[in-house]
Amino acid sequence: MDKQVIIALTIFLLVYALIIAEKLHRTILAMAGAMALIALGVLTQERAIHHIDFNTIGLLVGMMIIVGITAETGLFRYLAIWSAKKVKGDPVKLFIALATLTAVCSAFLDNVTTVLLTVPVTFSITRQLKLNPVPFLFAQIIASNIGGTSTLIGDPPNIMIGSAVKELTFMVFVNNLFLISFLIHFVTVAVMIWIYRAQLVTTPDLQAKVMELDETKELTDTRLLKICLAVLAFTIALFMTHQVFHLDSASVALIGASTLLVLTANKFAHHLEHVFSKVEWVALFFFVGLFVIIGGLVDTGVIKWLAEESIKLTAGNITATSMLILWLSAIASAFVDNIPFVATMIPLIKDMGTMGITNLEPLWWSLSLGACLGGNGTIIGASANIIVAGMAAQEGHHIGFNEYMKVAFPLMLMSIAICTVYIYLRYLL
Repeated sequence: MDKQVIIALTIFLLVYALIIAEKLHRTILAMAGAMALIALGVLTQERAIHHIDFNTIGLLVGMMIIVGITAETGLFRYLAIWSAKKVKGDPVKLFIALATLTAVCSAFLDNVTTVLLTVPVTFSITRQLKLNPVPFLFAQIIASNIGGTSTLIGDPPNIMIGSAVKELTFMVFVNNLFLISFLIHFVTVAVMIWIYRAQLVTTPDLQAKVMELDETKELTDTRLLKICLAVLAFTIALFMTHQVFHLDSASVALIGASTLLVLTANKFAHHLEHVFSKVEWVALFFFVGLFVIIGGLVDTGVIKWLAEESIKLTAGNITATSMLILWLSAIASAFVDNIPFVATMIPLIKDMGTMGITNLEPLWWSLSLGACLGGNGTIIGASANIIVAGMAAQEGHHIGFNEYMKVAFPLMLMSIAICTVYIYLRYLL
């Protein structure tokens, strides 16, 4: 085995082992691992920078600025009280409503954008009802990734597959993935309610107090609120049409953030430090380190070798190949960023069309479902997971790797088992 392959694999496995052990903060470990790859010559600085997905970083920064300024208006506290009153403060109904809202929004927005908008509402509601927010956060993480699976624009792997295969349009994705995604969502929510049934309780007194609250009193700056809502609507409209205008999602988010900063310059011009303090810099630097570490596996050929060897096992059998892609994508995407993995798999699947496999459709849906849903397996499996963990830490709630994985990994396996039946019955029978 090549020396650089050994170094890249060793650093990757060591960083993940230490993240699981939770002895050091994951951002410190990711940055140290990335710098070790450069220091040991596996990657040059230029190659390391090349592997940092600035589309993801820009998207996060832009939406964090928009959400941070919007929070100053009291909107999230207003929505928290309003929604809690709608379900009469019932924790189980709130659990279902917040998870489903997150899933639906994630189908039409990037799932990171969705959790940035919905998680502050969750903190406000659970604070009012004196509930532990962590079960609600776990549900929203998982729902964001499931909802993002259902459309072309919901999750990066789907965008990449749609770009590579022009026949797979927005409506084709909806026709093939929307119903199965929301079946998985409601099954998952039902199981999670059973898991957390002892924690989804509050007192009649707290429910009564919530019903007495006046949500309109939470709106502290109506002029700023109108500006924020207008910019947010403009940004969401751009997200839904960004392919028409040939804009990447980072550009959309940063256009929205820049517009909001210009329109609120009188209020925040001398307090930019306050605005930028709302950006989750710790989470962003974790992404930077992780992108570089995965880049080491890409440049040394580890990910490509894994994909090619796995495909050889099936010897061109369409059923076996579909199932292997589904499960391999899911397990891999729980531990490594699914973007380089999907980027490696797309040309391999295209090549199968020249090797006698005439119907590639089940292979594309297997890749999409596996890569998108697999991200639910660990707290570092998808961007939304990491962002929610960072937001929870700011609120004083630590989400540990093992704490999350004990609940989420079996749920992820359950979702892939459902997909296995779905793909077999719909495309292979």
